[in-house]
Amino acid sequence: MRSGREPARELIARLASEFTELPGGVTSIGDGPLDWPGYEDQLTRATERTGEREAVVCGVAVIGGTTTVVVAFEFGFLGGSLGTRTGTLIEQAFSHARSLHLPVVSLVMTGGSRMQEGTPTLLQLQRIARQIALTREAGLPHIAVLRDPTTGGGWATLGAGADVVLGLRGAQVGFAGSRVRPPGYSVTQQFAAGLVDQLVPPDELRLRLERWLQLVTTPATEAEVPQALGASTLPETGWEAVQRARAPGRPRAAAYLGAYFDWHEPISGDRCGGVDSGVLCGFGHRNGTTVAYAAQCGSATRPAGFRTAARLVRLADRLGIPVLTLVDTPGAANDAAAEKAGVGAAIADMFTAVASARVPVTTLLIGEGGSGGALAFAAPDRLWATPDSYLAVISPELAAAILKRDPSQVRATADQLRLRPQDLAELGIAQLAQATDQATAM
Repeated sequence: MRSGREPARELIARLASEFTELPGGVTSIGDGPLDWPGYEDQLTRATERTGEREAVVCGVAVIGGTTTVVVAFEFGFLGGSLGTRTGTLIEQAFSHARSLHLPVVSLVMTGGSRMQEGTPTLLQLQRIARQIALTREAGLPHIAVLRDPTTGGGWATLGAGADVVLGLRGAQVGFAGSRVRPPGYSVTQQFAAGLVDQLVPPDELRLRLERWLQLVTTPATEAEVPQALGASTLPETGWEAVQRARAPGRPRAAAYLGAYFDWHEPISGDRCGGVDSGVLCGFGHRNGTTVAYAAQCGSATRPAGFRTAARLVRLADRLGIPVLTLVDTPGAANDAAAEKAGVGAAIADMFTAVASARVPVTTLLIGEGGSGGALAFAAPDRLWATPDSYLAVISPELAAAILKRDPSQVRATADQLRLRPQDLAELGIAQLAQATDQATAM
């Protein structure tokens, strides 16, 4: 068996403990809108071979205790192609999900639009896109699983248009199929380009879906402030605050996420062709509920990092899930590549996402807070600072250089910038984060 290539009903049986197919399925076979010669015979043979009367099986399933609507493609039925009747079944499935306020899981495996039905089948993409838009508007999550292959309109709507995109390892995924542009584009390449959230081995799909469905359906009320993991005493000078924040051994975002969540699942990529490994985004399980997170990891944040974080905030806001952001960056990347990739617009996008969020956004400053690249991740009224962090309009070194001060004045400049955690508290910018018992003992 190739990557995930199994009959739709067998896959559903492997993933779900219960499944009820939706009524209103296809009851007749005809020549289609173009009266394509031999098309009726092709449909008949496809039904005899698969036992299905169309290329999708739709119904209500229970996956890991969460009830969801499932749209599963049957590749054995004319290559899982999208026809006019396929569009009808998918439309019914999404409409049913909205009527019951259920999430949708699309198990996509398709060669694209069905040529025997011509342009009318192409119009199904608009029809499906409309259903995705209405489901988003209703605040319901849509998770897509990319199977082998996922090409054409199926990738450009149900696949790439989902909130969370899981790709089965080894799958061919791309707008052009292998017969159009051999050898085809792989899911690994799509992941590297920031278009797929996770690569999943086929035998791990059930567990991953169970976790994701739990995450997107159990929102917390707000994100609690994490405890400080590093130093427990406040820095005496501004330069000491800077040196602490830059210390290699200081706890970083991964340590905070590990301590804060029972478990978490990442999302990846900005959906524009970029990935920033210095920004971690995703959803985590904490005390039975879900909190979304966007965390800087201490490096200069690149445009893809800001865009991925903005995508995370907007998705969490739409699903009613509170957000935790961790700030730790010397600033936004400002090299030629970052400027060409639109770093200014990307920072603006993140500022706007946080400013417009209706869910609570909680921010913990855990290290360096360099200028607007750091502030873009920060909630205006819910900002806490750890003892080994700082937030400044600019680094002391650059401030001294811009003001044409002697390099020996860098330390004095750090004090004048009032960037220490206690300075931020006195200025009403942030509150001081409580240290853990372990940190207190340090």
